Amino acid sequence: MADEQAVGDPAGDPEGGRASWRAVREVALLFLKLGTIAFGGPAAHTAMMRDELVRRRGWVSDERFVDLMGATNLIPGPNSTELAIHLGFDRARWRGLLAAGVCFILPAALIVTALAWAYVTYGTTPAVAGILYGIVPAVIAIIAHALLGLLRTVIKNGWFALLAVAALAAYLLGINELLVMAAGALLTAGAHVIRRRQDAVHGMLPLLGLGSPLFPDPTGGQLAQLFLTMLKIGSVLYGSGYVLLAFLRGDFVDRLGWITNQQLIDAVSIGQVTPGPVFTTATFIGYLVAGPLGAFLATVAIFLPSFVFVGLLTKLTDKLRASAWTSALLDGLNVAALALMAGVSLQLGRSAIIDPLTAAIALVTLALLWKTKLNNAWYIAGGAAIGLAHTLLT
Repeated sequence: MADEQAVGDPAGDPEGGRASWRAVREVALLFLKLGTIAFGGPAAHTAMMRDELVRRRGWVSDERFVDLMGATNLIPGPNSTELAIHLGFDRARWRGLLAAGVCFILPAALIVTALAWAYVTYGTTPAVAGILYGIVPAVIAIIAHALLGLLRTVIKNGWFALLAVAALAAYLLGINELLVMAAGALLTAGAHVIRRRQDAVHGMLPLLGLGSPLFPDPTGGQLAQLFLTMLKIGSVLYGSGYVLLAFLRGDFVDRLGWITNQQLIDAVSIGQVTPGPVFTTATFIGYLVAGPLGAFLATVAIFLPSFVFVGLLTKLTDKLRASAWTSALLDGLNVAALALMAGVSLQLGRSAIIDPLTAAIALVTLALLWKTKLNNAWYIAGGAAIGLAHTLLT
């Protein structure tokens, strides 16, 4: 086991060194599997990554995992995908960065493309409600297990516990996720500064405007306009799928008029119910606009900024622990991120655990996670089988 952990370990592979192809293959296979079974949105993706990389394989520690989880919240784009990309870099450097990102995105992109073809050809998508009936309670148990595991790492004292409760309450009251995370980070950094009796805060995180476009409206062909519009969205988007919905409506429904409101809602629904990143909603819209080539270009464009941002962030993450006040800021960010993850799982649980059967699926899955080291794929498959059987029988 120790020999396996040394492969691709950043400590033994200095910047610019050649990563082991064995480590790259391990990263690719793992994130290809996760991209295929990771239902439930970013909170579920994070929980599954923690189970696979921390609990089962020991590739990173809980401390390192939550630092990467917090750091990815500093940049725009799909946070769970960016976490996958950064974990790939940690394991196998630049080849691992590319392998993790591409393999996590690819299964969802292919599934969404197939569903988009069915939507265009038949006017509807295959029914998935029955399968999701059983999968989502299992996913909630996976998230709950990850939250309990991360709790001891993130909540280091009574102040952090109070901050976590406040962040959770703020999220449930509808306060924007970015504001919750920024407040958590800045409050913790400020408290550290006061304790050290420093004269001034030495740095602040820049606030990025969500509404200002990075690119003017291109005047080229439809494919170029599709690519640049998705690239803009991937470059500036912070927040949840609801923020993504607002950006897509503003560009593709209101400004360009390429799709209708109903098509947008269908696209977002497909992004929510398929495994992998919710941003594959862009794949569906690309297919509606320009067929398979449009789906490919839209997918590349909306995810490309994440690879660039994480590549830049790898230079910064280790330095955040180098000084006391930036370390305190990262601690606060981690607490707020964990509280948001808990808030999302509570909301998901209220909508998914609706009867004794779904409650039983969640409880049995949680018990198995606690007592065994079964792969998450078995829980997802079991939930899907129960949901399908329930649909057929009722």
